[in-house]
Amino acid sequence: MKKYLSLFTIFSLLILTSACQPVEESNTEPQESREWSIALHGGAGYVSKDMPEDRKQAYMESLEEALSIGSEILENGGTALDAIEKTVNYLEDNEMYNAGKGAVFTSEGRNELDAAIMDGSTLNAGAITGVTTVKNPISLARKVMTDSKHVFFSADGAETFADQTDVERVDPSYFYTESRYQSLQRALEQEEEGQSSLLPVTDEQKAWKYGTVGAVAKDVNGNLAAATSTGGMTNKKYGRVGDVPIIGSGTYANDEVAVSATGWGEKIMLNVSAHTLAMYYKLNEATLQESMNYLVDDVLEPGDAGFIAVDKYGNYSMKTNTGSMFRAATDSDGNKEVGIWED
Repeated sequence: MKKYLSLFTIFSLLILTSACQPVEESNTEPQESREWSIALHGGAGYVSKDMPEDRKQAYMESLEEALSIGSEILENGGTALDAIEKTVNYLEDNEMYNAGKGAVFTSEGRNELDAAIMDGSTLNAGAITGVTTVKNPISLARKVMTDSKHVFFSADGAETFADQTDVERVDPSYFYTESRYQSLQRALEQEEEGQSSLLPVTDEQKAWKYGTVGAVAKDVNGNLAAATSTGGMTNKKYGRVGDVPIIGSGTYANDEVAVSATGWGEKIMLNVSAHTLAMYYKLNEATLQESMNYLVDDVLEPGDAGFIAVDKYGNYSMKTNTGSMFRAATDSDGNKEVGIWED
């Protein structure tokens, strides 16, 4: 009798102890939802905090302006797709970023542009790579999603598809900026000297960053969407395609979360990063921040990449393991963040 009483007592204590433990929140538990939210990035990397004040101010002002474009659309009841497209258009037109005007140069001295957009409510997407005459690649990617039977067009095929649309076209010289051209020359010189590393070896070397741009949003109807646009990697070789137009790698959205990446494309692709975050969120019933932490801290290595994401409740998260990421976010509750460095 004592034996059974003892077992009963132990069992009771275990139940009581378990009941006293803090319970982790999950994304399936009822929680207050924000009407809309938006986050954007302008590239991750290593940028010294000694950046000239006027340049820092220019970046901060451009991030604020991009954020205001997207948030105004959402605040007025516009769609997540419209908000992210117009936000990315602004960043593509700003030569401080590596997308559209100001795109980096390939090893052949060309500006080749990639972009992708995804509608989380339908799981439909559009992507293009290697275009050279499309002023705003993200707008062409959206046309691929809405006006074609396909998801992904490349190079000459993407240009031919563009001929059938009303997207604005420019001469390839439009994308030229002297600073990007000089970056190519330095990369070529380093290559001749046998320095094949794509990234600086030490912090003392010249600051570097991946200037890819992107935006993610939730609209008042609860729809999620993600968009990413880039000029790729300085001195990239013939035909190289990065993570941005690869659905699930640099860009992904479903009905629970939307993600856009910026960083070392090869590492982002190898880990199917945007989709990895989304599936961790879904399968583990994790919060958005837990999912972001898993991807950035556990899956990827320091220096690889940064990400922005929003979830079905309008929560947003922005994180990088590169030291800095040009970023901004806001929501219908008035929360707002604009920054460059991790702290």
